[in-house]
Amino acid sequence: MAVIADRCPGIQVTVVDLNAERIAAWNDPDLAKLPVYEPGLDAVVVRCRGRNLHFSTAVEAAIADADMVFLSVNTPTKTKGLGAGQASDLRWIEASARTVAANAQGHTIVVEKSTLPVRTAEAVQAILGASSPQAGSNGAVPTFSVLSNPEFLAEGTAITDLENPDRVLIGGEDQEAIDALAGIYGHWVAPERILRTNLWSSELSKLTANAFLAQRISSINSIAAFCEATGADVREVAKAIGTDSRIGSKFLQAGPGFGGSCFQKDILNLVYLCRHYGLEEVAAYWEQVVALNTWQQHRIARLVVTKLFGTVTGKRLAVLGFAFKADTNDTRESPAIRICRDLLEEGAQLVIVDPKVGAVQIAKDLAQPSIDQDPLVQGSDDCGGWKMAGSAVEAATGADAVLLLTEWAEFASLDWEGIAAVMRQPAWLFDARARADASAARSAGLRVWRVGEG
Repeated sequence: MAVIADRCPGIQVTVVDLNAERIAAWNDPDLAKLPVYEPGLDAVVVRCRGRNLHFSTAVEAAIADADMVFLSVNTPTKTKGLGAGQASDLRWIEASARTVAANAQGHTIVVEKSTLPVRTAEAVQAILGASSPQAGSNGAVPTFSVLSNPEFLAEGTAITDLENPDRVLIGGEDQEAIDALAGIYGHWVAPERILRTNLWSSELSKLTANAFLAQRISSINSIAAFCEATGADVREVAKAIGTDSRIGSKFLQAGPGFGGSCFQKDILNLVYLCRHYGLEEVAAYWEQVVALNTWQQHRIARLVVTKLFGTVTGKRLAVLGFAFKADTNDTRESPAIRICRDLLEEGAQLVIVDPKVGAVQIAKDLAQPSIDQDPLVQGSDDCGGWKMAGSAVEAATGADAVLLLTEWAEFASLDWEGIAAVMRQPAWLFDARARADASAARSAGLRVWRVGEG
């Protein structure tokens, strides 16, 4: 919405939320307090906020004023009930649709922006169509058109992805509504990049895109494990196959697996839908992509334990990075969570460094408070615990190993001589992102494991 406001100064954009604290943060003059960290976002907000970009808790009033409403709420995986662990929880989409139905005036175009299961638009249309036909202030009975407009941006590069998209996808049956939404994007996106499909193809395209990208990550990570066993180098293999124009080089970076809000959730939802339609073999195929991703994270944790003489109980381990990827403060499904939980279960004492993720979020993700917050967490040597540090050197002081789990740029140029000097020897660097200067670390006396390197 910020980019739309930036590129379309003649359009008034109002972002509404029931969470007053979050809206206050979006309106805070201190840009460091914006709820989302995304490179370049603060500059866009500064240009537009108060001009044609507004943040408000007045949900009903904003809907009544709107010609177009984007449904952009969370659609997490269900944790209980029918489809638990795979199906999307659509309670907030339903609640949003009902709120729109109750407050819209005149003709309103309702746009699905959230990632949704195929045929969700059918439910949205049913809710909007079943609303009591009450005339608005101008005497007109509200009417609706439903479109699907999934987002294909990536966290960390979201502003660039939005300003220069590979494509904009609009699915729908109402041609006038499609043209209206295409006209907004047409302010800065070339017409040939605005794709038009039916509703169901648009909804399914988002799930499919994320499934294909995640599958490439699981595929290269499976080869990384094979490289380690055989003496090959996964980066050389990735370069060799990536130069094939039929394959391409993107999403062939071996690592600790995929994370974020979309990949796992969307694949699991695809699995659930395939089973719903009786496609068991298709479901099993995509389910294995998630299984291998989980296996890769457990494998890295097991490898750390094995290399450290079979035990990490009571040992201090420095963890560099907790966000699911660089240039974001998002930790949803971060590979670091599963790896750290495994090591805590083994009794490790973790000291975590991340430029954008704070202790409150880490405590929530690891399901236990830090040692600093609750000294009883540390307990005996058999009980794992964690705390935060302000730098890699601080985290590594007295540590048996450094684990690089997020590819922040600052971790590519660390002073390995200084880090090695404060560690307990023999010491290890476990580089799950192949981001560190391995030669410098080895020269400093560290033993080095890099993902995918035999």
